[in-house]
Amino acid sequence: MGSPDSEQGRMDWEGPCRTVTVESFELMTTEVTQGMWFSVMGTTLAEMRDRSLYDYGLFGEGEDLPMYYVSWDDCMAFISALNELDPGHVYGLPSEAQWEYACRAGTDSRYYWGDDPDSTVIDGYAWFQGNSEGSVRPVALGQPNGWGLYDMSGNVWEWCRDRWIGYETAPSDGSAWESSEVVDRVLRGGSWSSPAALCRSAHRNSHSHERTMINAGFRVARTAR
Repeated sequence: MGSPDSEQGRMDWEGPCRTVTVESFELMTTEVTQGMWFSVMGTTLAEMRDRSLYDYGLFGEGEDLPMYYVSWDDCMAFISALNELDPGHVYGLPSEAQWEYACRAGTDSRYYWGDDPDSTVIDGYAWFQGNSEGSVRPVALGQPNGWGLYDMSGNVWEWCRDRWIGYETAPSDGSAWESSEVVDRVLRGGSWSSPAALCRSAHRNSHSHERTMINAGFRVARTAR
């Protein structure tokens, strides 16, 4: 987990590289879509935007597009509803370790499709600043990673369970870091408005758990009860 000092575009908070043990889990093959959100929560993207402190307009609206204008707290409300609908599983946001494990799909390169130093291959896998034309795109249009997961890079940033922390003291058992009063939660994967370097497998970002953004959504992990 993490990026080596030699990785092109690396930032200090992506390391040091470390070994993490991750227990078995399942992860959605796509980001939660606006159609999924409405089915579970009964609210539309426009309604969520109207509730937000930050109204920048709409950057793509449709049932097959990723949900955005959702805070970390909103994601947890969605997950709570899923747990009530399906008592046979435990749903949650992925830990940061789970997210990176799933994103890499067994690779150790800059991206899950390779190092791509000149950003010549990324168009086939990710919606980012260079090809999105300024909006989110329907999920699963590009190629998936080696484990069949779509849009792990680009389209929308994805909230993780963890509070923001440096890797020096982060858990090594794959669990989420919850043992602090830090209000920022981790975001991974980059988005439609990100340069290619921020869509690397090891890149990390964070925002307050209350913050809603035009380029941040989520996908859901689950385990059997």
